[in-house]
Amino acid sequence: MAPSVRLRRAGLIAVAISSLFLLSACTPPSGAAEDFPGRPVPEEAPVVDVGAGTGPDEAGVPGSEGEGAEEAVDPMEPNDEPLVVWWADGGQLALTISGSSSCPVVGTDIRVLEPAGEGNRVAISLKEYPADQVCTADFVPHTTLFWTPYDVTTTEPLFVEVMGTEVEVPIK
Repeated sequence: MAPSVRLRRAGLIAVAISSLFLLSACTPPSGAAEDFPGRPVPEEAPVVDVGAGTGPDEAGVPGSEGEGAEEAVDPMEPNDEPLVVWWADGGQLALTISGSSSCPVVGTDIRVLEPAGEGNRVAISLKEYPADQVCTADFVPHTTLFWTPYDVTTTEPLFVEVMGTEVEVPIK
């Protein structure tokens, strides 16, 4: 083989390998980006009060809760429901679930069920522990961060399926 043919082949192989690395860097991983004990810091993910009444009640005071209005729930307070919020200006999703500190409820994988424009829906898988695993009986929050998949958008409500429930994340 002539040296110029070998040089061209080596160049093509180098370009192919470089392209493979560049293309794989464009897609965020489906696994968790980070997880940590506790809740997200409220200053980074402002509380969105979607349950309080927004109009005047019978007394005419704007923003007061009238009869039948839902009580506002602070998503930063511990509870047994999963909490999902946009994080890092919509570049990530933060999932917070309370449970045992020795066997924390940790998200492991996120996958798109319906892309933006067709439902904007994802599912998050959780770490499973062996049935004979001994866990403490405390109740503390644990947060898992995921990169926002490219197939979803922050300009539509996002529906997240986790723990057999559906959580709606409001528009960013």
